[in-house]
Amino acid sequence: MKFQVFKDGKTVESFTPCGAYLFGTDGISVRRTKITFKKGCVECVRPNMETAGLTLLWPIDGFGRIMLPTTCLPERDRPYNLNVEIVRAKLMQITNRREDWSFFDEIEGMEGVAQESQNLFIDAIQNLRDPERASQLADESLRKAMVYSEKLAVRQGKMLFDRRRKSHGFSRGCLGCRIDPTLMTKSAYVDRLAELFASVTVPVNWARIESRQGHYDFSDLDACITMLSRRKAVLSAGPLLHFSKESLPDWLLRSGLGFEKIRETAYQFVSKVVGRYAAVVHRWYVINGLNAVNQFNFNFEQILEMTRAANMAVRAAGSRGVRVIEVNCPWGEYYATTPGSIPPFVYMDMVVQSGTSFDAFGLQMRFGKDETGMHLRDMMQISSILDCFGPVAKPLHITDVQIPSESGKGPFDVEVAGLWHRKWDQTRQAQWLDRFYKVVLSKPFVEAVNYGTLADGLDDAIAHSGLLTEQLEPKEAFATLKRLHVSMFKR
Repeated sequence: MKFQVFKDGKTVESFTPCGAYLFGTDGISVRRTKITFKKGCVECVRPNMETAGLTLLWPIDGFGRIMLPTTCLPERDRPYNLNVEIVRAKLMQITNRREDWSFFDEIEGMEGVAQESQNLFIDAIQNLRDPERASQLADESLRKAMVYSEKLAVRQGKMLFDRRRKSHGFSRGCLGCRIDPTLMTKSAYVDRLAELFASVTVPVNWARIESRQGHYDFSDLDACITMLSRRKAVLSAGPLLHFSKESLPDWLLRSGLGFEKIRETAYQFVSKVVGRYAAVVHRWYVINGLNAVNQFNFNFEQILEMTRAANMAVRAAGSRGVRVIEVNCPWGEYYATTPGSIPPFVYMDMVVQSGTSFDAFGLQMRFGKDETGMHLRDMMQISSILDCFGPVAKPLHITDVQIPSESGKGPFDVEVAGLWHRKWDQTRQAQWLDRFYKVVLSKPFVEAVNYGTLADGLDDAIAHSGLLTEQLEPKEAFATLKRLHVSMFKR
């Protein structure tokens, strides 16, 4: 399958298919694929000839660079016009969302824009034999469609957010933030945290707590939890288990233990942590990202068993806190390249069907790094993916949100992962978060949103994503979320 790429009506000579992956009619990314750019075309080699679509980071003049899909298309010899196929998919999404949301009113300032975009797309289709002209018409159609799409998603989100607010549908702990324990000795950091967030997440790292087998160092956790408990914060802790190399003790990685022993060892660790803090922690992030990150290469049944055992350990340790199973990369891009992984929908459905006792699923949404799952998505895609997760029979928590406040250079260059309207700065971060929180919290099944990092630091997953600078000065996003918090509980 090939896609011809055009810019300003001309075939491009160079193009990087950043974040590119193929997906099937079921929405699941396709494995054993190879995506390259050659002679003006994105070439997609795959193991079969089944209908598939392409998603990649795509530039839109005046809007930015966003991960956008095509529709699912049949294999054919001649190349598709990528510019045309991307706008086709976006217009289909707009039509489907309007129907799903029963939203057919005009949006202020957008009168006729949707129809203009449709007309331009029709013109593009009629000019497919002149691919350069078709691409120009498609680009103009996409520019209008992207603006309309965002306005529609934000308008729908704000309307339902206001309705939920008026009905007092938000709990005290629905807005939270993950802390950096190394900064808890700084009064300015603690004061800013308390100023904005009633709910606080204390990270748990198995590698640091049990660096030697059977020897536990809880000093950092004790200090943080004691301080936050005194301040009457709604405490969350976790993830208790994360099967990445950075989160696992070296002695366990080197042990060569089989699955049963690893499960027993993990169960013991969870029991130790939960038993120590069961009386003060209200919410446990029990296990994180086992759908995508699996250092021990557990098989499907073992992944489900580890998930079940971890949740059992929390309850057996005497905690009555909420148990959350975290899912990484909700669009499932990782499945194309990560052996032993499970698509997010499949993992969530199987956990529910297995009878595992837990209370909620958590989703991570971090944008701003050129890594799988961290390329930028638009607001309609975010709203749509949440609607897809809504029917899983469990509430959702957004457990880690991050978005940058400046572009950076070299390894800190977040623009390679996407751009929203203009260069990332504090104003752009604040505006994006205002829209994101209202869209997400408009969903009645979303119980909580947890920001990933309060202050900028070198170890952040996304560079410059804090709500405070390194000097602990508030950014515009801090004030934006503060206003949002006030509005949510205004009587």
